Amino acid sequence: MTNMMTTAVQYAIDDIRIEDRPVPEIGPGELLLKTLACGLCGGETMAWYKTEPKVLGHEPVGEVVEVGAGVTDYKIGDRLFVNHHVGRVNSHLSRRGHFTRDPFYKSMKLDPGGVCDYYRVTAQHLAMDTHKLPESISTEAAVTIEPWSCVLSGLKVCNIQPGDTVAVVGAGFMGQGFVHLAPLFGAGKVVALDFSDWRLAKAREFGATHTINPKTEDAVEAMRALNNGRLADTVIVIAPFAAAWEQALALTEVGGCLHLGAPMPPGEQWARDGNAAYFDQITVTSRYSSDHTDTYSYIRLLEAGRINAEAAISHRFDIADTPEAFRMLVEAEKSLKIVVYPHGIPSEKQEAA
Repeated sequence: MTNMMTTAVQYAIDDIRIEDRPVPEIGPGELLLKTLACGLCGGETMAWYKTEPKVLGHEPVGEVVEVGAGVTDYKIGDRLFVNHHVGRVNSHLSRRGHFTRDPFYKSMKLDPGGVCDYYRVTAQHLAMDTHKLPESISTEAAVTIEPWSCVLSGLKVCNIQPGDTVAVVGAGFMGQGFVHLAPLFGAGKVVALDFSDWRLAKAREFGATHTINPKTEDAVEAMRALNNGRLADTVIVIAPFAAAWEQALALTEVGGCLHLGAPMPPGEQWARDGNAAYFDQITVTSRYSSDHTDTYSYIRLLEAGRINAEAAISHRFDIADTPEAFRMLVEAEKSLKIVVYPHGIPSEKQEAA
């Protein structure tokens, strides 16, 4: 192995460059992983949310190629999932269950990222959120662990009761995850809403019992028509726009739950009627990212065969083609999870693509 590696570096939304950078050096208690595959995340298209330049990617799956002094639980050749951010136990927010809102959480990162040949894993990562992957979980399925663990984390706070009607506003990759996993939390009817008929068809494949295209029909009337005159008990909105949040609120039944699944840009306002906010008794929830308990739960569900993760992989790219892959991510048309292979797309995946 040389001391230089290929990386995909983001300088701006429309400026992704392939660069050679040094392979990270590991210290005691750390690991060096070879990147087997890494997913691209829609959050990386939010210019206000990220700082550039940076090595793209935070959804990698890797294989151990170097073990630091004192590491005994992992060995060369192990295939691992390591969460890119990890928390700590001893803080006020962590003790209250808010691991991801403790500033420590975001300070911990994989070095230098995911869309690169190799990455360094710290001792804190190994202590908090590192998992050996069984053979039953494919590398592509494992690419969904980080993002759909965030879905699972959100569903935990949605207060879904058995048989509830759940609506998901926005049927991109994350929306498909909420559609797919909601029945595991007791959802009865699952309704997907999107302006794209292609995405709505995909939502049916992931378990949506009904779909609504607000571009062609009144969403509230359509919801009442399919739900015995009622609105949805839980509405999850993925689209980070005030208009989408208003649509989601209009779809939420009295006493229901409105879950905010993605943030709007800083400074963008969303106001509610104060009288309705009191009498509707609608609970508004949100959940940033996922912690180690969510990851553990998701991997167990994946291993049990409850999640059809591989069906969410829509496109595969070699690292040299990352700029094209990122353009597809930004366009957000007929794609779901886009995966980059730093060491080349496996031959069987090339055939599938």
